[in-house]
Amino acid sequence: MNPPSPARSWFQRVLQVLASSEPQDKEELITLLRDAEQRSLLATDTLAMIEGAIEIAEMHVRDIMIPRAQMSVLEADELPERLAKLVIETGHSRFPVTGESRDDIQGILLAKDLLEYFTSGADNTKFNLRDLMRPAVFIPESKRLNVLLREFRTSRNHMAIVVDEYGGVAGLVTIEDVIEQIVGEIDDEYDVDDEVFIKPREDGVFSVHSLTPIEDFNAFFKTNFSDEEFDTIGGLVMQAFGHLPKKGEQLTLGEFDFEVSRADSRRIRSLRVSPIITTP
Repeated sequence: MNPPSPARSWFQRVLQVLASSEPQDKEELITLLRDAEQRSLLATDTLAMIEGAIEIAEMHVRDIMIPRAQMSVLEADELPERLAKLVIETGHSRFPVTGESRDDIQGILLAKDLLEYFTSGADNTKFNLRDLMRPAVFIPESKRLNVLLREFRTSRNHMAIVVDEYGGVAGLVTIEDVIEQIVGEIDDEYDVDDEVFIKPREDGVFSVHSLTPIEDFNAFFKTNFSDEEFDTIGGLVMQAFGHLPKKGEQLTLGEFDFEVSRADSRRIRSLRVSPIITTP
């Protein structure tokens, strides 16, 4: 009798685990999947996606949301010319529309709706942003990502406003943010262009690609970080963390605050860098 193939042997182990009367847990399943990857029965990328799909069931919106301070918003009473400028400057496709404050989210504007308005030849003197807004969806910070993904799919909505326990706006989350937890990094309007390693954002914050050479970072920010041990700013920051950080983790290096804005199961993808302003 021929010995069982590696694939069949592994598959039989999975069946034995699933058929066992003993309690099953996530760790045991992941161990089997990683064993399959080591035996070349699963591609590394496939394993990463399976692990991501398993992990989102235990993750909450607060773990991946874009914080309130970093939201790009539009004011409901803004002039159309100013709105068009803001949309072009940020490059986003969707914007929360605010009233008196950031806690007063009145709706969502799609950039394409604004573009259609301007190309329709409508009279700008009668412009009212509220006529273009779509309803905003509000969700709690505690909502699980697998539940949110299902709701995104059924409603065909792509953005939700995150509120805290007091009803205040805590941030926003998009369907892409959830999907990235499964498939890894996806380039979008919040990411740094491949050829633009350091990009200014609002409020003095910079988006920095993790592969930015330390030499280039030093030249841009007039710093003197050492590049003897690491070539990229991502490598330097990961060493400072002492582990592979998740999105939202922060630390201070020199005169800068670094926050991980994108990361997957293998490396940091991009960072938000804020110079520390000291008062004399």
